[in-house]
Amino acid sequence: MILGNLASSVGNVVGDITGLNKPSKNTITGSVVIVKKNLLDFTAVHSTVADSLFELLGNQVTLQLVSAENPDPANENGGKLGKLAALEYWNLTYTPLLAGDDSLYKVSFEWDEEFGIPGAIILRNNHMAEFFLKTITLENVPGEGRIHFVCNSWVYPDRRYKKPRIFFSNKTYLPHETPAALRKYREEELQVLRGDGTGQLKTGDRVYDYALYNDLGDPDKGADLARWVLGGSAQYPYPRRGRTSRPPSKTDPKTESRLFLPTILSVYVPRDEQFAHLKLSDFIAYNLKGLVNQIIPLLEAFVNYTPNEFDSFKDVDNLFFNGLPLPTDLINQVANNIPLEMMREFFRSDGEQLLKFPVPKLIEADRSNPFAWRTDEEFGREMLAGLNPLLIQLLKEFPPVSNLDPQVYVNQNSSITKQDIEYNLDGLTVEEALSRKRLFILDHHDTIMPYLQMINEYTEAKTYASRTILFLRGDGTLKPVAIELSLPKMEEDKIGCVNKVYTPAEHGVEGWIWMLAKAFVNVNDSGHHQLVSHW
Repeated sequence: MILGNLASSVGNVVGDITGLNKPSKNTITGSVVIVKKNLLDFTAVHSTVADSLFELLGNQVTLQLVSAENPDPANENGGKLGKLAALEYWNLTYTPLLAGDDSLYKVSFEWDEEFGIPGAIILRNNHMAEFFLKTITLENVPGEGRIHFVCNSWVYPDRRYKKPRIFFSNKTYLPHETPAALRKYREEELQVLRGDGTGQLKTGDRVYDYALYNDLGDPDKGADLARWVLGGSAQYPYPRRGRTSRPPSKTDPKTESRLFLPTILSVYVPRDEQFAHLKLSDFIAYNLKGLVNQIIPLLEAFVNYTPNEFDSFKDVDNLFFNGLPLPTDLINQVANNIPLEMMREFFRSDGEQLLKFPVPKLIEADRSNPFAWRTDEEFGREMLAGLNPLLIQLLKEFPPVSNLDPQVYVNQNSSITKQDIEYNLDGLTVEEALSRKRLFILDHHDTIMPYLQMINEYTEAKTYASRTILFLRGDGTLKPVAIELSLPKMEEDKIGCVNKVYTPAEHGVEGWIWMLAKAFVNVNDSGHHQLVSHW
């Protein structure tokens, strides 16, 4: 009772000060779900106290309805604006201590029939700290009922924005069908997100801009580390990357400078695309384990019989279960540069200074079977759950054919036969499996073949072009039934190929060869992801 009376009194005082909560005959009530900066985050403590004071002084979080039906000529024909309304009882709303927990606020808007149905809400955060806005829901809107706004966005203090934040209702339109009253706001929002391609992007900016790949080299460390700029020409406009607006290198103004820990944490990324702080900690910690220069000699010594290679599968397992001892000087260096929450990823709970990698879920679930990853079922599952599931296509023609330029290439069609796969089709013929849409293909042949000769001749790594035929089994899983590996071969003045087909085997030499064939498929899949899908 006392708390309720206090809340009512504070609400009335704040309403009198700001003039935002005057009573109205017609009101629309709403609820707003927010995640505040966590109180356990020490950087948020001072802003939490300041925000409470701002509330008492009238610097509140305010919302303003925008009509989707009735434009206002005085507002450049944008939708009519409602009166400001503030989130109620900010200081008296419980703020959870655990990160990710929600806080629910109420808000009341004045409304009349001339305003029409709301289609957007302008929100101003007059506090000191940012917060994560999840949803806004309006209840009992006359003529419409409930209107839901899915926001899922960080909202910084209003002073950091050139234009206030606006959120549109959860209703989509084709551009030509967008209500006239909302077009002005849609266009302004798009301009904000696009940016103008100039200036240094800062925390709080919401610009999704592009840049060329002009950061592949590091000329400030030597001429041999200079690299060309990729993209931007008429012939090769791509690839492009997100613009971070880092300063140019001192040696070459066309090359953007590179940043390393701890300054890499300040590289611009739109706030809504940044990792949460725990996710960021994990991401950086795991990468450091593989990238810190001092760790590389440890790994080389670890695989001492064949440098740069693992001597056995047991060596791989030891990275997960036993770990590698870390030198004291490395520990001290890491401790001086890495935030505290990341340190937990480097050490065992018993305090031993060991480098350990996270155990793959498949092995963690059944440590008695460390080779479960070798099964064909797991190979198919990882292909679906992996980097390029959209590359798996329905097989419509058997055997598969190539679309490479016949003026340059010859005999590039698949050599996989019916005899290679029919015994693995659960009693179906190839024709029946095709008609029932049970055969699929992961085809990296045409993508890899043009580069194979160069890769195998000029690099230490060797690879093949691959085609993988998959069968959709009755339990809904995909299982490989044939893998074709190909190498280029000159045939007069054209590029032909040499194909070899491998089929499932579990034991002996054939079993190991089949596993290697699957490994080459994964190499192609990873390369396609990095060089095609990712770029």
